[in-house]
Amino acid sequence: MALVAVFGASGRQGLAQVRQLKAAGHEVRAISRRADPFYGEDFGKVEVVPGDLYDEESCVEALQGADAAFYTHPLRARQDRVELVARVGRAGKRAGVKRVVWNTSGWIPDKAGDPFSYGNNTTAINALWRTGVPATVFGSVLFMDNLLTNWAFPFIVNEGRYVYPHHPDLECSWISLDDVAKFMIAAIDRPDLEGAWMNIGGPEILKPRTVAAHLTDAVGRPIKYDPSTPAQFGRHLAEAFGDEISEAEKDVLAAGIGAFYEYNNSSPLKPFRVDMGPVLERIPIELETFKDWSKRQEWRLTNKPRPPAG
Repeated sequence: MALVAVFGASGRQGLAQVRQLKAAGHEVRAISRRADPFYGEDFGKVEVVPGDLYDEESCVEALQGADAAFYTHPLRARQDRVELVARVGRAGKRAGVKRVVWNTSGWIPDKAGDPFSYGNNTTAINALWRTGVPATVFGSVLFMDNLLTNWAFPFIVNEGRYVYPHHPDLECSWISLDDVAKFMIAAIDRPDLEGAWMNIGGPEILKPRTVAAHLTDAVGRPIKYDPSTPAQFGRHLAEAFGDEISEAEKDVLAAGIGAFYEYNNSSPLKPFRVDMGPVLERIPIELETFKDWSKRQEWRLTNKPRPPAG
Protein backbone atom coordinates (compact mmCIF):
# COMPACT_ATOMS: atom_id res chain seq x y z
CA MET A 1 0.00 0.00 0.00
CA ALA A 2 1.37 3.41 -1.00
CA LEU A 3 0.64 6.97 0.07
CA VAL A 4 -0.22 8.80 -3.15
CA ALA A 5 -0.50 12.58 -3.38
CA VAL A 6 -3.00 13.73 -6.01
CA PHE A 7 -2.60 17.18 -7.55
CA GLY A 8 -5.89 18.67 -8.72
CA ALA A 9 -7.91 16.28 -6.56
CA SER A 10 -11.01 18.46 -6.86
CA GLY A 11 -11.16 18.18 -10.65
CA ARG A 12 -13.10 15.48 -12.45
CA GLN A 13 -9.90 13.61 -13.30
CA GLY A 14 -8.51 13.97 -9.79
CA LEU A 15 -11.75 12.69 -8.28
CA ALA A 16 -11.49 9.51 -10.38
CA GLN A 17 -7.90 9.06 -9.26
CA VAL A 18 -8.84 9.41 -5.59
CA ARG A 19 -11.75 7.00 -6.09
CA GLN A 20 -9.64 4.32 -7.74
CA LEU A 21 -6.71 4.72 -5.35
CA LYS A 22 -9.01 4.16 -2.38
CA ALA A 23 -10.62 1.18 -4.11
CA ALA A 24 -7.16 -0.32 -4.64
CA GLY A 25 -6.31 0.06 -0.94
CA HIS A 26 -3.89 2.99 -1.15
CA GLU A 27 -3.68 5.96 1.19
CA VAL A 28 -4.49 9.27 -0.48
CA ARG A 29 -3.36 12.82 0.12
CA ALA A 30 -5.53 15.23 -1.88
CA ILE A 31 -3.72 18.43 -2.87
CA SER A 32 -6.36 21.11 -3.23
CA ARG A 33 -7.16 24.62 -2.06
CA ARG A 34 -10.90 23.80 -1.91
CA ALA A 35 -12.47 23.32 1.51
CA ASP A 36 -14.59 20.48 0.09
CA PRO A 37 -12.54 19.10 -2.81
CA PHE A 38 -14.80 16.08 -3.40
CA TYR A 39 -18.15 17.79 -4.10
CA GLY A 40 -19.80 15.73 -1.37
CA GLU A 41 -18.50 12.35 -2.58
CA ASP A 42 -17.49 10.18 0.39
CA PHE A 43 -14.10 8.50 -0.05
CA GLY A 44 -13.57 7.67 3.61
CA LYS A 45 -10.31 8.80 5.18
CA VAL A 46 -8.43 11.15 2.84
CA GLU A 47 -5.86 13.70 3.95
CA VAL A 48 -6.40 17.11 2.33
CA VAL A 49 -3.54 19.60 2.10
CA PRO A 50 -3.22 22.91 0.23
CA GLY A 51 -0.76 23.35 -2.60
CA ASP A 52 -0.02 25.95 -5.25
CA LEU A 53 1.47 24.79 -8.57
CA TYR A 54 2.99 28.26 -9.00
CA ASP A 55 4.84 27.95 -5.66
CA GLU A 56 7.43 25.16 -5.75
CA GLU A 57 8.05 25.25 -2.00
CA SER A 58 4.36 24.59 -1.30
CA CYS A 59 4.51 21.61 -3.70
CA VAL A 60 7.56 20.20 -1.92
CA GLU A 61 5.78 20.55 1.42
CA ALA A 62 2.62 18.91 0.08
CA LEU A 63 4.63 15.92 -1.20
CA GLN A 64 6.65 15.27 1.97
CA GLY A 65 6.32 11.61 3.00
CA ALA A 66 4.38 10.58 -0.12
CA ASP A 67 5.46 7.48 -2.04
CA ALA A 68 4.05 8.70 -5.35
CA ALA A 69 2.42 11.76 -6.89
CA PHE A 70 -0.31 11.92 -9.55
CA TYR A 71 -0.38 15.04 -11.69
CA THR A 72 -3.02 16.27 -14.13
CA HIS A 73 -2.42 19.61 -15.79
CA PRO A 74 -5.10 22.27 -15.17
CA LEU A 75 -7.24 23.02 -18.22
CA ARG A 76 -7.02 26.73 -17.53
CA ALA A 77 -3.19 26.73 -17.55
CA ARG A 78 -2.75 25.63 -21.16
CA GLN A 79 0.26 27.86 -21.82
CA ASP A 80 2.17 26.85 -18.64
CA ARG A 81 2.38 23.12 -19.33
CA VAL A 82 6.17 22.76 -19.57
CA GLU A 83 6.87 25.04 -16.61
CA LEU A 84 4.36 23.40 -14.25
CA VAL A 85 5.23 19.80 -15.15
CA ALA A 86 8.91 20.55 -14.51
CA ARG A 87 8.00 22.18 -11.20
CA VAL A 88 6.10 19.09 -10.08
CA GLY A 89 9.08 16.95 -11.11
CA ARG A 90 11.54 19.09 -9.15
CA ALA A 91 9.25 19.12 -6.12
CA GLY A 92 8.86 15.35 -6.30
CA LYS A 93 12.63 14.91 -6.55
CA ARG A 94 13.24 17.15 -3.56
CA ALA A 95 10.53 15.43 -1.51
CA GLY A 96 11.89 11.98 -2.35
CA VAL A 97 8.80 10.51 -4.03
CA LYS A 98 9.45 7.19 -5.74
CA ARG A 99 7.26 7.86 -8.77
CA VAL A 100 5.54 10.82 -10.41
CA VAL A 101 2.74 9.77 -12.78
CA TRP A 102 1.61 12.46 -15.20
CA ASN A 103 -1.66 12.18 -17.10
CA THR A 104 -1.24 14.62 -19.99
CA SER A 105 -4.99 14.67 -20.85
CA GLY A 106 -3.99 14.61 -24.49
CA TRP A 107 -2.17 12.69 -27.20
CA ILE A 108 1.63 12.55 -27.15
CA PRO A 109 3.35 12.87 -30.56
CA ASP A 110 5.93 10.28 -31.54
CA LYS A 111 8.51 12.97 -32.10
CA ALA A 112 9.22 16.53 -31.09
CA GLY A 113 8.05 19.25 -33.45
CA ASP A 114 4.77 17.67 -34.53
CA PRO A 115 2.18 20.41 -35.06
CA PHE A 116 -0.22 22.23 -32.83
CA SER A 117 -0.36 22.21 -29.02
CA TYR A 118 0.41 18.50 -28.74
CA GLY A 119 4.08 19.30 -29.24
CA ASN A 120 4.06 20.85 -25.77
CA ASN A 121 3.49 17.38 -24.34
CA THR A 122 6.74 16.16 -25.86
CA THR A 123 8.60 19.23 -24.60
CA ALA A 124 7.11 18.86 -21.13
CA ILE A 125 7.99 15.15 -20.94
CA ASN A 126 11.60 16.00 -21.70
CA ALA A 127 11.49 18.69 -19.00
CA LEU A 128 10.10 16.15 -16.54
CA TRP A 129 12.85 13.61 -17.30
CA ARG A 130 15.51 16.28 -16.78
CA THR A 131 14.40 16.87 -13.18
CA GLY A 132 15.67 13.39 -12.35
CA VAL A 133 12.47 12.26 -10.64
CA PRO A 134 11.35 8.68 -11.43
CA ALA A 135 8.31 9.20 -13.65
CA THR A 136 5.76 7.61 -15.98
CA VAL A 137 3.58 9.50 -18.44
CA PHE A 138 0.22 8.55 -19.97
CA GLY A 139 -1.29 10.42 -22.89
CA SER A 140 -5.03 9.94 -22.41
CA VAL A 141 -6.74 11.08 -25.59
CA LEU A 142 -10.50 11.58 -25.02
CA PHE A 143 -12.68 11.12 -21.93
CA MET A 144 -16.14 9.59 -21.71
CA ASP A 145 -16.63 11.73 -18.61
CA ASN A 146 -16.49 14.87 -20.77
CA LEU A 147 -20.17 14.20 -21.44
CA LEU A 148 -20.97 14.77 -17.74
CA THR A 149 -19.65 18.33 -17.73
CA ASN A 150 -21.66 21.54 -17.75
CA TRP A 151 -20.75 22.08 -21.40
CA ALA A 152 -22.16 18.73 -22.63
CA PHE A 153 -24.52 17.23 -20.05
CA PRO A 154 -27.38 19.79 -20.24
CA PHE A 155 -27.73 19.35 -24.01
CA ILE A 156 -28.13 15.60 -23.56
CA VAL A 157 -30.62 15.60 -20.68
CA ASN A 158 -32.57 18.76 -21.53
CA GLU A 159 -32.66 18.71 -25.32
CA GLY A 160 -31.87 15.15 -26.40
CA ARG A 161 -28.81 16.37 -28.29
CA TYR A 162 -25.25 15.07 -28.22
CA VAL A 163 -23.45 18.31 -29.04
CA TYR A 164 -19.79 17.87 -29.88
CA PRO A 165 -17.39 19.33 -32.49
CA HIS A 166 -16.28 15.99 -33.92
CA HIS A 167 -16.52 15.49 -37.68
CA PRO A 168 -19.18 12.77 -38.36
CA ASP A 169 -16.50 10.31 -39.55
CA LEU A 170 -13.94 11.08 -36.84
CA GLU A 171 -12.77 7.90 -35.11
CA CYS A 172 -12.13 8.22 -31.37
CA SER A 173 -10.82 6.00 -28.57
CA TRP A 174 -13.05 7.25 -25.72
CA ILE A 175 -11.75 6.17 -22.28
CA SER A 176 -13.35 6.54 -18.86
CA LEU A 177 -11.51 8.54 -16.23
CA ASP A 178 -11.70 5.58 -13.88
CA ASP A 179 -9.72 3.53 -16.41
CA VAL A 180 -7.18 6.34 -16.79
CA ALA A 181 -6.73 6.24 -13.02
CA LYS A 182 -6.22 2.47 -13.14
CA PHE A 183 -3.38 2.90 -15.63
CA MET A 184 -1.80 5.50 -13.36
CA ILE A 185 -2.08 3.21 -10.35
CA ALA A 186 -0.48 0.36 -12.29
CA ALA A 187 2.62 2.51 -12.79
CA ILE A 188 3.32 3.10 -9.10
CA ASP A 189 5.20 -0.15 -8.46
CA ARG A 190 6.38 -1.05 -11.98
CA PRO A 191 10.16 -0.54 -12.37
CA ASP A 192 9.83 -1.26 -16.09
CA LEU A 193 7.51 1.74 -16.47
CA GLU A 194 9.97 4.24 -15.02
CA GLY A 195 10.89 6.58 -17.85
CA ALA A 196 8.07 5.26 -20.04
CA TRP A 197 5.38 7.21 -21.86
CA MET A 198 2.43 5.86 -23.84
CA ASN A 199 -0.86 7.02 -25.31
CA ILE A 200 -3.98 5.39 -23.89
CA GLY A 201 -7.61 5.17 -24.98
CA GLY A 202 -10.61 2.93 -24.52
CA PRO A 203 -11.28 -0.58 -25.81
CA GLU A 204 -13.06 0.47 -29.02
CA ILE A 205 -12.98 3.01 -31.83
CA LEU A 206 -16.23 4.98 -32.09
CA LYS A 207 -17.70 7.51 -34.50
CA PRO A 208 -20.13 10.19 -33.26
CA ARG A 209 -23.34 8.49 -34.40
CA THR A 210 -22.39 5.33 -32.50
CA VAL A 211 -21.81 7.43 -29.40
CA ALA A 212 -25.30 8.94 -29.85
CA ALA A 213 -26.79 5.45 -30.23
CA HIS A 214 -25.21 4.32 -26.95
CA LEU A 215 -26.48 7.47 -25.23
CA THR A 216 -29.97 6.80 -26.60
CA ASP A 217 -29.88 3.33 -25.06
CA ALA A 218 -28.55 4.59 -21.72
CA VAL A 219 -30.81 7.63 -21.36
CA GLY A 220 -33.89 5.75 -22.53
CA ARG A 221 -35.01 8.25 -25.17
CA PRO A 222 -33.62 9.41 -28.52
CA ILE A 223 -30.36 11.34 -28.37
CA LYS A 224 -29.44 12.94 -31.69
CA TYR A 225 -25.88 13.69 -32.74
CA ASP A 226 -25.90 17.43 -33.37
CA PRO A 227 -22.38 18.53 -34.28
CA SER A 228 -21.29 22.01 -33.30
CA THR A 229 -18.49 23.93 -34.90
CA PRO A 230 -15.20 23.91 -32.96
CA ALA A 231 -15.65 27.64 -32.31
CA GLN A 232 -19.14 27.11 -30.86
CA PHE A 233 -17.85 24.25 -28.72
CA GLY A 234 -14.98 26.35 -27.38
CA ARG A 235 -17.47 28.99 -26.30
CA HIS A 236 -19.73 26.38 -24.63
CA LEU A 237 -16.79 25.08 -22.64
CA ALA A 238 -15.55 28.50 -21.60
CA GLU A 239 -19.01 29.63 -20.50
CA ALA A 240 -19.37 26.50 -18.35
CA PHE A 241 -16.95 28.07 -15.86
CA GLY A 242 -19.45 30.84 -15.14
CA ASP A 243 -18.12 33.51 -12.79
CA GLU A 244 -15.05 31.43 -11.87
CA ILE A 245 -13.04 33.04 -14.67
CA SER A 246 -13.03 36.49 -16.28
CA GLU A 247 -14.50 37.30 -19.68
CA ALA A 248 -10.99 37.87 -21.04
CA GLU A 249 -9.87 34.41 -19.87
CA LYS A 250 -13.03 32.89 -21.37
CA ASP A 251 -12.16 34.41 -24.75
CA VAL A 252 -8.65 32.96 -24.68
CA LEU A 253 -9.89 29.55 -23.53
CA ALA A 254 -12.66 29.44 -26.13
CA ALA A 255 -10.28 30.32 -28.95
CA GLY A 256 -7.75 27.69 -27.83
CA ILE A 257 -10.34 24.92 -27.54
CA GLY A 258 -11.85 25.83 -30.91
CA ALA A 259 -8.46 25.67 -32.64
CA PHE A 260 -7.72 22.37 -30.87
CA TYR A 261 -10.79 20.68 -32.34
CA GLU A 262 -10.24 22.18 -35.78
CA TYR A 263 -6.87 20.45 -35.74
CA ASN A 264 -8.18 17.11 -34.46
CA ASN A 265 -10.94 16.95 -37.05
CA SER A 266 -8.52 17.17 -39.96
CA SER A 267 -5.13 15.93 -38.76
CA PRO A 268 -3.77 12.87 -40.66
CA LEU A 269 -2.04 11.89 -37.40
CA LYS A 270 -5.44 10.98 -35.85
CA PRO A 271 -4.68 12.12 -32.28
CA PHE A 272 -7.98 10.75 -30.90
CA ARG A 273 -7.35 7.20 -32.11
CA VAL A 274 -5.12 4.74 -30.20
CA ASP A 275 -4.11 1.15 -30.95
CA MET A 276 -4.53 -0.31 -27.48
CA GLY A 277 -3.25 -3.81 -28.29
CA PRO A 278 0.42 -3.16 -27.41
CA VAL A 279 -0.55 -1.08 -24.37
CA LEU A 280 -2.76 -3.81 -22.90
CA GLU A 281 -0.05 -6.39 -23.44
CA ARG A 282 2.20 -4.28 -21.26
CA ILE A 283 -0.44 -3.20 -18.73
CA PRO A 284 -3.33 -5.68 -18.74
CA ILE A 285 -6.42 -3.75 -17.61
CA GLU A 286 -10.02 -4.65 -18.40
CA LEU A 287 -11.27 -1.48 -20.03
CA GLU A 288 -14.85 -0.25 -19.80
CA THR A 289 -16.80 0.12 -23.04
CA PHE A 290 -18.70 3.30 -23.78
CA LYS A 291 -21.97 1.33 -23.60
CA ASP A 292 -21.22 0.04 -20.10
CA TRP A 293 -19.94 3.40 -18.90
CA SER A 294 -23.00 5.28 -20.16
CA LYS A 295 -25.40 2.83 -18.53
CA ARG A 296 -23.97 3.44 -15.07
CA GLN A 297 -24.36 7.24 -15.25
CA GLU A 298 -27.30 9.22 -13.88
CA TRP A 299 -28.78 11.00 -16.90
CA ARG A 300 -30.93 13.57 -15.16
CA LEU A 301 -30.38 17.03 -13.75
CA THR A 302 -29.94 17.24 -9.99
CA ASN A 303 -28.75 19.84 -7.51
CA LYS A 304 -25.67 17.76 -6.80
CA PRO A 305 -22.56 19.94 -7.23
CA ARG A 306 -20.02 18.86 -9.82
CA PRO A 307 -16.88 20.30 -11.39
CA PRO A 308 -17.66 22.70 -14.25
CA ALA A 309 -15.14 21.01 -16.53
CA GLY A 310 -12.04 18.83 -16.52
